[in-house]
Amino acid sequence: MKISLKIPSICQLLLLVVVVALSNPLLAQVPGVNKADSLYIRENYVKTEVMVPMRDGVKLFTSIYTPKNTSQKYPIMFDRTPYSVAPYGADAYKTSLGPSMAFAKDGYIFVYQDVRGRWMSEGNFVAVRPHIPDKKKKTDVDESSDTYDAIDWLIKNIPNNNGKVGTWGISAPGFYTTMTAIDAHPALKAVSPQAPVTDWYMGDDRHHNGAFFLMGTFAFLSSYGQPRPAPTTKGGPRFSGYYTPDSYKFYMNVGPLSKVNEKYFKGENALWQEMMVHDAYDEYWQSRAVVPHLKNIKPAIMTVGGWFDQEDLYGPLKVYAGIESKNPKTTNKLVMGPWIHGGWARSTGESLGNIRFGAKTSLYYREKIELPFFNHYLKDGPDPQLPDASIFLTGSNEWKQYSQWPPKESEERSIYLHANGKLSFEPPKETEAVFDEYVNDPKKPVPYTNNVQIIRGADFMYEDQRFAAARPDVMVYESEALTEDLTITGNVMANLFVTSTGTDADFVVKLIDVYPDTTTATSPIPTTKMAGFQLMVRGEVMRAKFRNSFSKPEPLKPGEVTEVKFDMQDAAHTFKKGHKMMVQVQSSWFPLVDRNPGKFMNIYDATEADFQKTTQRVYFSNKNPSHVKVRVLNKSI
Repeated sequence: MKISLKIPSICQLLLLVVVVALSNPLLAQVPGVNKADSLYIRENYVKTEVMVPMRDGVKLFTSIYTPKNTSQKYPIMFDRTPYSVAPYGADAYKTSLGPSMAFAKDGYIFVYQDVRGRWMSEGNFVAVRPHIPDKKKKTDVDESSDTYDAIDWLIKNIPNNNGKVGTWGISAPGFYTTMTAIDAHPALKAVSPQAPVTDWYMGDDRHHNGAFFLMGTFAFLSSYGQPRPAPTTKGGPRFSGYYTPDSYKFYMNVGPLSKVNEKYFKGENALWQEMMVHDAYDEYWQSRAVVPHLKNIKPAIMTVGGWFDQEDLYGPLKVYAGIESKNPKTTNKLVMGPWIHGGWARSTGESLGNIRFGAKTSLYYREKIELPFFNHYLKDGPDPQLPDASIFLTGSNEWKQYSQWPPKESEERSIYLHANGKLSFEPPKETEAVFDEYVNDPKKPVPYTNNVQIIRGADFMYEDQRFAAARPDVMVYESEALTEDLTITGNVMANLFVTSTGTDADFVVKLIDVYPDTTTATSPIPTTKMAGFQLMVRGEVMRAKFRNSFSKPEPLKPGEVTEVKFDMQDAAHTFKKGHKMMVQVQSSWFPLVDRNPGKFMNIYDATEADFQKTTQRVYFSNKNPSHVKVRVLNKSI
């Protein structure tokens, strides 16, 4: 018998190493090692490891770094994470402490804790664990109660603490940070959720407006969703069997999602399967929504996010708004800068891809906003007099301070789609049915990027969109060149009037800044010419069957004009004089978003036979005026 083995090439093996490194959530949390910082920590801090008991008897693994200088008392900075408090071992030290090393050099006690059921902590893990507002017994535990119990233990058992605690965390740790503010321990004085996971269905990570974010979820859950039978210092490996650098090719070959768990995860990934079972916004998702529980918040809050965050732009905006609406007397700050996911903590913030920001925005945030905020509330430092909203305007590249978000000086206006690819603030005058038509083919979906890559990355958030504009299944609408600067600040909403020959469809809308051909703008990438560059200011997807209710989907009626409106999340951007505004409309964004078969059904149960070509129409008349709503800042501001 002749046996043939398929051996990966050296290039394929190197690709897999890069894939695993780039897609590891733990590695993504850690900036490059700075030898001087690492040495400073060892010389100035003592590390201990303890198991902290919770009210139900479960113990959580906790790493504590205390200053060697015991001549004064220090506040505690506390970070709870599902991504590991590594390195493990009393003699193994982190190479950076706190939100930034500025905290370590200023003098704090730093505490890191593996959340319940993860890594070295006891108990069972529940992803985005639902909050229990009315606890009746000791076994009624959630992330809020675990934090309360942990803080209570820390202030009673760590020497030289001053009785004040601050919490922070990015992404999933941002979710745990938000939960610390609910039913908070009295010692908790300052809380900073940063890119916090807030609603895995409506706009963070796993779904946007009901549409499944395939690429990021597959890569992430391949490890995060693996079972952990017992406490361990080793995480499960991520899926690495791509054997191609091309995500478009790989995910097309994956086919329908119904067999993914069996085919790729050996049927053992319970978290992936939960995604497949809960197609609509049912009790499973609703119980995990954070905003309804943001009541009676006592600590000072500073929520942080990035305008180019590829994972959790939704979270910071909704956490800030939720606290603002339910807690008018709570100190509630919002900081939004020109960053990707966690970029404020891991970069200088000078540029992204081809886009320059004119300053080291991340350093400004860490030095002028973040450290002063915590020092004020935890060390009785001077009040930094932060505004309610510290907002970086992309386009004009400037920090602005507002007394609220969105600014009260902004007003809602609509940008209307017109025949012949036109776009303007003037509503259409046509009385007859005017429309554009395109064919959506699930076998040839619109790619989300022009790059060949296997991991989603963040580049698509600021990538030149001309590659998409050239496709026949992408409708393009462009304004005249602006005669003066125009700044939008606040919510962006898409309002489309559409028909489809199918009973379901996705609609992707992108609001774009088109650079003039005569631009003097330059790119950090020497080979790039910025003339005609199409910068996506905001892009979002909507699954049409959820247009009236995310809990009770409804089919489209083929050929019947239907309004599909959806939240595109906020923006703060200046379209400069001479630039143009553009709107692109399409029905696929692959493999960022899974393919819609064009048929009303639970897409996770779809077979290859269910996927069909559909023809979509986008209407623009005085009766059916497709448009995008923005908030325009008054000229005087």
